[in-house]
Amino acid sequence: MKIIIVDDDPLICKSLSILLSKETDIQVLGTANDGEEAIRLCEQQLPDLVLMDIRMPDVDGIQATRLIKKRFRSIRIMMLTTFQDKANIQMALKAGAEGYLLKTDKIANIAGKLRMLYEGTAVIDSTVLKTLTSREVTSFEKLTPREKDVFDLVTQGLTNKEIATHLFLSEGTVRNVLSNIMDKLNVKNRTQLSLIADGKEENVQK
Repeated sequence: MKIIIVDDDPLICKSLSILLSKETDIQVLGTANDGEEAIRLCEQQLPDLVLMDIRMPDVDGIQATRLIKKRFRSIRIMMLTTFQDKANIQMALKAGAEGYLLKTDKIANIAGKLRMLYEGTAVIDSTVLKTLTSREVTSFEKLTPREKDVFDLVTQGLTNKEIATHLFLSEGTVRNVLSNIMDKLNVKNRTQLSLIADGKEENVQK
């Protein structure tokens, strides 16, 4: 099994590379520190599997996963992250990831789950699965009525100026409200907001 490791922390990349390389059936082809570098490495090395972090500068793990799966359907993606909130889990799976593990897992378990994914079995950490299937209060319910209005318009593709005109607000106010929304939903750009909107539960009040 040929893999590449992607994480914005070079120390984590190095540690994972050393430990996983000790497995006789795992060959680490290289490491990358951001999503763009990961895409280039996939083009050059054509790995069987990518071990992918989520939060990285510029092109994050979710964006990189979407682009890699679009171009290389046979490459499997295993997310390895500290994030276990429902929004990130859903976005990663929607982007095409077949596995989702937490960095708190033991290296022996990670190696075993990489083998499972390589063989075609989707792998989701039990803690992550519990979060994914829970019926706890969603982040959307934490949004104020004004934030919900702005969220809906953003996901419809309106610019800050158009939203300001539509809601009779200043562009500065729209930017501030949008910043609050992103903080509450734990995302950092409009693309991720749109992905959340696609997977939003029908019973969430707007």
